[in-house]
Amino acid sequence: MYTVLTVDDSSFMRTWIKRLLASNDLITTLEAASGLEAILTYRKMKPDLVILDYNMPELTGLEVLKRIKKIDPQARVVMCSSLGTSFNVENCLAAGAIDFVIKPEFSGLVEIVTKTLNIKSESNS
Repeated sequence: MYTVLTVDDSSFMRTWIKRLLASNDLITTLEAASGLEAILTYRKMKPDLVILDYNMPELTGLEVLKRIKKIDPQARVVMCSSLGTSFNVENCLAAGAIDFVIKPEFSGLVEIVTKTLNIKSESNS
């Protein structure tokens, strides 16, 4: 069983990501509505993967990414944002994100999660 922490200030977006990942019964999801909550949840639960919104109040996703990487340099974090400018993408990848996904489409997110967690898809079984 793998644990994925979804971090977004929008409950709709957290629910949407949870639904995208629900098709895989090897994945359980945790949620955080703020950057501070994400950091505390990461410390306590040590999820296998974090899906982190870039634009959040108080702490930006980039700041949360940097703090999580200080806690655990091996942390695997996928950033997501509707503002996928090359500047934002480059900053996140430079700070240690493994990928950057544009929302609300989340194109490729399920594939990134299964590849990162090394989960075989049912069609390949």
